[in-house]
Amino acid sequence: MEVTDYFGPLSLVPAGVAVFLAFATRNTVFSLAVACLIGVLVAGKGFQGFPDLLVGALGNEGFSWILLLEFFIGILLAFFQRTGAVTNFSLFIERRRMTRKRIQLVSWFMGLFVYFSDYFSPLFVGSTMRSLSDRYKISREKLAYICDSTSAPVSILVPFTGWAVFVAGLTIGMGPVANAGDAMGFFITAIPFNVYPILSVLMVGLIASGWLPDFGPMKEAERRAQEEGKVVRDGGEPLMADELTGIEPYAGIRTSLFWNFIFPVMLVIGFALVSVSLTSSAKPLEAFMLATFVLAIIMRLQGVPLNEITSTAMLGIKGIMPAVVILAFAYALNDLSAALHTADYIVSITKSWLTPSILPLLVFIISAVIAFSTGTSWGTYAIMIPISVPLAFNFSGGELSTLVYATLAATAGGGVFGDHCSPLSDTSILASTGAASDHIDHIKTQLPYSMVVGVISMVAYLWVGMSL
Repeated sequence: MEVTDYFGPLSLVPAGVAVFLAFATRNTVFSLAVACLIGVLVAGKGFQGFPDLLVGALGNEGFSWILLLEFFIGILLAFFQRTGAVTNFSLFIERRRMTRKRIQLVSWFMGLFVYFSDYFSPLFVGSTMRSLSDRYKISREKLAYICDSTSAPVSILVPFTGWAVFVAGLTIGMGPVANAGDAMGFFITAIPFNVYPILSVLMVGLIASGWLPDFGPMKEAERRAQEEGKVVRDGGEPLMADELTGIEPYAGIRTSLFWNFIFPVMLVIGFALVSVSLTSSAKPLEAFMLATFVLAIIMRLQGVPLNEITSTAMLGIKGIMPAVVILAFAYALNDLSAALHTADYIVSITKSWLTPSILPLLVFIISAVIAFSTGTSWGTYAIMIPISVPLAFNFSGGELSTLVYATLAATAGGGVFGDHCSPLSDTSILASTGAASDHIDHIKTQLPYSMVVGVISMVAYLWVGMSL
């Protein structure tokens, strides 16, 4: 969708409407659809602009890639359940004398381990741990929080992920960063300054271990789960269809925890790591396609009929569709925000305030606002890094310095912070999907935790800027 006019404050209307309606109605699809419709009217495209927006936003290579990735992840999760792999894994974990605290810590550890894909991590951890989490009366909101806060925050901290390659690649040609090797070195040195993701991951561990007590809406959700046995509130709508959550193991075959669960996961991880080393890209779509096809072959060799394998694959696709629909509207809204120059407007009204002492703080806040408004960290990075990092180099005389490292890290962390607070975020949507949680309930219970870490991060960046 192309819009050439500069809309100023009006460019904030679509995202504002989406966020307001999401919290007011608890219906994410409705909220996003209305926001998109209002957005095209603001842009002067009329009602015909609505289908044009959807065709333009969804009929491109980027969304097709996401769609296929989600389909293959859904199929792989369906295969895990049909072979009894999830049940076998749950029994394996439960034999270790589990408690509520240990289940949460295992979920936290798994999120740290599956770091290579922020799309797969929340779906994998949520789907794998959900039955155990339900058995020990852990609210779906808590599981979604654990999944969400160990996906993007971990991905942005590990140097050999798609996130690292993307962020580092954006800095090539800035200051003394001449090539990909310099850029990755720049990224790695900036990791200790990436306060929000580091504290987010640590906070999950502290909450899961009981060192920090639950507070806010999460405390009520946990009370409801423990005292009333309701892992989802009355009226809540889990963001995963029954086709996927209700798959039963296929009777009459002998399955293996290693071949039906561990091996496919190792295949995905191994393929991703090798791809990063050879091509600087994790190739997650290709990794999940390979794991899905290999597991289908294993299932057939184990005696599962071919028609049963194909029908299970279709259940996996159907089960992931609620998340795909929301992602589709979120992508359309993001495309609309780009056309209305929402991010440009946010940057324009704050750029004149930037000074060396408050640069990391303001960059963190601006990145968070853009990510919150658009629901995408990567889009935020593409907009902010070409602005914030050159500004930092200008202040530092073109040299790598604490200010430059802190500015890059603040941009990266601010994008994750905004994502965690936004009902439009793709990773938060997938966390709700993996945990089969009501999406708005997930955002509402996670928001106080994210805000606490966000405020601490702001104080840290203010201190860094003032100390230079």
